[in-house]
Formats: sequence, structure tokens, C-alpha cells
Amino acid sequence: MQLGPATLYGSAPMTYQGRVITCSTRGAAGVWEDTSGPILVAGLQQLGVNVNEPVVVADGEPVLAALRDAIADDVDVVLTTGGTGHTPRDLTPEMTRQVIDRESPGLAEAIRSFGVAHGVPTAVLSRGIAGLAEGTLIINAPGSPGGARDTIAALAPVLLHALDQIAGGDHVRSEGAPT
Repeated sequence: MQLGPATLYGSAPMTYQGRVITCSTRGAAGVWEDTSGPILVAGLQQLGVNVNEPVVVADGEPVLAALRDAIADDVDVVLTTGGTGHTPRDLTPEMTRQVIDRESPGLAEAIRSFGVAHGVPTAVLSRGIAGLAEGTLIINAPGSPGGARDTIAALAPVLLHALDQIAGGDHVRSEGAPT
């Protein structure tokens, strides 16, 4: 399925800016190849979101700094990958909570549910969250390639609609009329 740019209801197609942040101490040190970030970049691009190569940062405080940079740059959507597990260094949700104003729990639950529904029982172990930081939607994805693919698959039907809403768009009824 080829997807394109979102359309703010009654207007021209919207163009959104995205950023992928890979949260990995080993990746930032160059001893571990980032395999999930490029999958998220490709998925966002297929949805019509403008996004560059992943930003790779160490776990913990560098994640917080990268999130703050994305917000300051007025990025519309940030997908993080990694740091959502249960090891002591997995702090991406905690860093995300420091910048978001409002949570969007359904997005994080959709990612976990998609994984479980497609035969990955360990998807429930992801502690990822999602929420809004000013006008930026931040979503934590698992750090595995499979988790990144599941994230794009779970978000594809709703992400552009969410970004339209954040940009001021309205809800659309199933027959196409604004509510």
C-alpha cells in the first residue's frame, strides 16, 4: 500500500517533518549497528513525512537532549527506537515523560497489541509511551527491527490523522463530513 501526504480537511496536502532518534549507548559508540532507526525512517517516508537519517544517541540524558532539540526544531513527529525494555539503562520512556504535556496512550498500546497479534508475545514488555510535547508528537518504539516494522504497521492507519489533528484539523466522520 503506497501512502501519501496528509490532507488537512478542506485544504491542500500537509507536509510533516519527522525525526527518528535511536537510543543506544552501544550504537552511539559505534560498536552496534542501528538496524531499527532506518526502518522507521523508511516507514515515515512512505507515509509522506519528511525525515532524515536517524539521530543516534546514548541511553539516558542524551535521549532527553535529543527530544528537546526536536521540539525546539518544531518537528511534527518523533519516533524513538530503543530504551523501552526492562534493563537498568532502558530509560527512554522516563526521558519522554520529562518533555510531554499530554500522553496519547492508545498509540503505544496499538504498537504493543500489533506485535502480540502477530505472534510476538514479548511485545507486551515494551514500556514505550506516546504523547504531545507542545506541537510535537513523540512515540517510543522498541529497539528491534521487528519492533520497528510493527510500529510503522500499527501507526500507518492513524498517524497522519493524528498529525492533522495536532495541526488544527477536525475529526472526519466515516462518510467524510467534519464532525
